[in-house]
Amino acid sequence: MPDVLSKELRRKNMQAIRAKETALEILVRKELWKKGIRYRKNVRGLMGAPDIAIKKYKLVVFLDSCYWHGCPEHGVIPKSNREFWEKKIKRNIDRDMEVTKYYKSRNWNILRFWEHEVKQDLDSVIDRIINAINALQKSL
Repeated sequence: MPDVLSKELRRKNMQAIRAKETALEILVRKELWKKGIRYRKNVRGLMGAPDIAIKKYKLVVFLDSCYWHGCPEHGVIPKSNREFWEKKIKRNIDRDMEVTKYYKSRNWNILRFWEHEVKQDLDSVIDRIINAINALQKSL
């Protein structure tokens, strides 16, 4: 099935998709900030540029989009150019596993949340992050 948008419009559409400063990230960060949690965002010096990082506690948080990261519940492969999208999303999933393995092998704490988890129960996501921080504070 051919793309319904021209090449120029498709390019413009794809350029508008943000890799950082997404509404999801902003939502979680605002809640953490309100609770007094201080963090760094999109730290380039750390593998995978985590959405939220607290180096003091060796904690990184990733907020994974259901579409781009292949959520088993909500991930959908587009019907057009299917082979390209399958390969692209598969590579994203593989990269996520590499990043997780990297942090675990270096005794970092890593939390990953799906987009739908944040949207369905933000309070639970925030509580899990804060509980992880509290547990790490006690271990210092």
